[in-house]
Amino acid sequence: MYQFFIMILSNERKAIVTFGNKMLNAGLTTGSGGNLSLFNRQENLIAITPSGIEYPDLTPSDILVLEPGGKVVDGTNKPSSETGFHLALYRKRPEVCAVVHTHSTYATTFACLNREIPAVHYLVGFSGNKVPLAPYATFGTEALAKAVTSAIKDYNAVLLANHGLVAVGTTLGRAFNTAEEIELVARLCYQAETIGKPVILSDEEMERVIEKFADYGPGSGDKDAN
Repeated sequence: MYQFFIMILSNERKAIVTFGNKMLNAGLTTGSGGNLSLFNRQENLIAITPSGIEYPDLTPSDILVLEPGGKVVDGTNKPSSETGFHLALYRKRPEVCAVVHTHSTYATTFACLNREIPAVHYLVGFSGNKVPLAPYATFGTEALAKAVTSAIKDYNAVLLANHGLVAVGTTLGRAFNTAEEIELVARLCYQAETIGKPVILSDEEMERVIEKFADYGPGSGDKDAN
């Protein structure tokens, strides 16, 4: 008799492998840096990257499955060191089903300056009217989880001081798109400041942009099937 093994959250685990490699190929991180997770709220289970495995080496079975409280229900690897702030974000934001954490160069440069990213370009609207900054805390700690959830409010991205960027979304595609677009805005802001003083868009204009983003593109910007 044949026995078939059905992997829990197989679609979510495959998506994390795919987007982990996209994150690496897009230059949003290096090596095994950063992490991703996806919350299936219907099943009440979270898929998250393991600690210390480089993205090209990841397979779906390497991805951990957790309960919202953090208990591992499937997988033998050690969960991401930043599991704490992933879980905290899901508790704080009921609409969020995906978290992407990057060490992208330009966004992290602003994080190392302890500076928010302003509305130097309308694409900052992927986050909101800016990208706020969470104060520094040691990676993998409860203090960092508290800092992230306190600073993000209703934004879709937040800088971690002297660390990197966190982006959230209703799907992994949305969270990834946000991380990618904010890296572009960070680079534009950096480059503009090397020439002069950038003109910052008003909060009123950003409100219009964010409203237009709500129904922008096929499937309102979804690029994954979660």
